[in-house]
Amino acid sequence: MKSLKVGIIGFGTVGTGVYKVLKSFPNIEIKKIAVKDINKKRDIENFDLSLLTDNPYDIVSNPDIDVVIEVAGGVNPVYDILKTAIQNKKHIVSANKELLAKKGSELFALAKENNVIILYEAAVAGGIPIIMPVKTILSANKITKIAAILNGTTNYILTKMAEQNLSYDVALKQAQELGYAETNPTGDVEGYDAAYKIAILSTISFNKKVDINKIYREGITKITAQDIKSAKALGYRIKLIAMGQLLSDGKIDVRVHPMLVAKKHLLAKVDNATNSIMLSGYPVGDLVFTGAGAGAEPTSSSVAGDILVLASELETTSNPLPQTICRHNEIAEQIDIGDTYNEYYIAINASNNPGTIGIIGTVFGKHNINISTIMQNGINSDNTAEIIVITELGKEFDVQNALKELLKSDGINKIDNLLRVMN
Repeated sequence: MKSLKVGIIGFGTVGTGVYKVLKSFPNIEIKKIAVKDINKKRDIENFDLSLLTDNPYDIVSNPDIDVVIEVAGGVNPVYDILKTAIQNKKHIVSANKELLAKKGSELFALAKENNVIILYEAAVAGGIPIIMPVKTILSANKITKIAAILNGTTNYILTKMAEQNLSYDVALKQAQELGYAETNPTGDVEGYDAAYKIAILSTISFNKKVDINKIYREGITKITAQDIKSAKALGYRIKLIAMGQLLSDGKIDVRVHPMLVAKKHLLAKVDNATNSIMLSGYPVGDLVFTGAGAGAEPTSSSVAGDILVLASELETTSNPLPQTICRHNEIAEQIDIGDTYNEYYIAINASNNPGTIGIIGTVFGKHNINISTIMQNGINSDNTAEIIVITELGKEFDVQNALKELLKSDGINKIDNLLRVMN
């Protein structure tokens, strides 16, 4: 059996995990590993230090290397490094969701020109197989909707807020202490990570290029313990949901934001750092993929799986996995969040005056918004009350205009939060 010669760029937690998995396969030969610090101590038994280089171009320009594994992350300088690799006729296996979401179109076009492929199973949901199933066994389907939990950090934080009645700050600190959240958690808690992933998944599912810059993104930093408590009382859990939907007119609705998810819904039952993806399509119907969405072992599983499939293909053909070649020539027409239709959870701080609820109903009605549920959370010491409203299906543009007018009304102090609802 001919061995596949690979180079690894990035040797942190994931890169080390990939190395440990691949070194046990006799048909995979790891030729070189690019690191930032050659002198850093590696917790790997009998590790050959001669494999290390601090120059990634030693890998992408090496004629003996067939495949470049990229697990370094980020866009710069990785984009230029991988461009060089592709121009040198090397296949790519990457776990880099940010790079693929921002520069995927350019890289896939370049790969097609150079007759190489890019595999990226690990980029969207860690150990959950989703990219290859969509591109292969599900390719006969017209996928119309994706609803997913794609970020384990935020799901862990929201789970602990719900289970232990923690504030957001306390739950975040706990997640950081356990290694679920970075010291700077912005990428996770502000929804960037989930946005990159839903951009990639929507592109391959709907066969249209989705622009990451046109995805509405909202994180979980405004979620309060009171929101969690109110949602629970109404029969919901709060989750950060990544959504993609192919509309009847061919336009695409792609967004990331917190949602109240009905407790009966499958995504409401996904807790801690677990990820879950729900796909709807014809003729397959509804599918759910659930598992570990991050971490060294799950991510290494997907990276190594891509490598082993590629090794098997290259045994018999110089044109491996043609179904993975990007053929998304059409640019998606993505709708603005203002044009979406949702049910809403709205927390309103108001003075405890007679007629306040009537004012809310009148203003909402004026803007074509029907109220399905209204609840008051007692009286505060300053004689204000938090009024929770759940609306029926309404247009985002109308809801936002209703809130602007409501804030001009007597006795309405502020809007504490607005969240969309999934039933």
